Amino acid sequence: MQDFRFSLLATAVLIAAGFVLGSGALSASDRVAAPEDAKVYFIAPQDGYTLEGPVRVKMGLRGMGVAPAGVEMDNTGHHHLLVNKPLDEVDLDASLPFSDHKRHFGGGQTEGELELEPGEYTLQLLFMDYRHISFDPPVVSERITITVE
Repeated sequence: MQDFRFSLLATAVLIAAGFVLGSGALSASDRVAAPEDAKVYFIAPQDGYTLEGPVRVKMGLRGMGVAPAGVEMDNTGHHHLLVNKPLDEVDLDASLPFSDHKRHFGGGQTEGELELEPGEYTLQLLFMDYRHISFDPPVVSERITITVE
């Protein structure tokens, strides 16, 4: 049964990825407004922590719901994590491509593990819609700094 659920999730993520890759850049007017009280935040780790890897990230959300990428429902989206990537370097009008600096939790996850080399890292959550497009205004967490030993 677990393999079946994984297959469904993998299929949904692939369909969503196909949609996003084919959608191209949008204008700011195509971005959806989030509820005024929407807030995304880190449950863990906390700012200033020194940790051993892998780093367990737990993401919190208020005022909205979490749904997998590709699932269009009002007032929902999914988490993205910016790793050593300033928000002002992200094109909020385009789908967010996956990289070592931009991690996707498109399955609707609210926590996950990161394999990070020893060093100092800045982390910031960016909550995006079913297309991997930012809400307008963006729903972002405070930027935190952690050290991995």
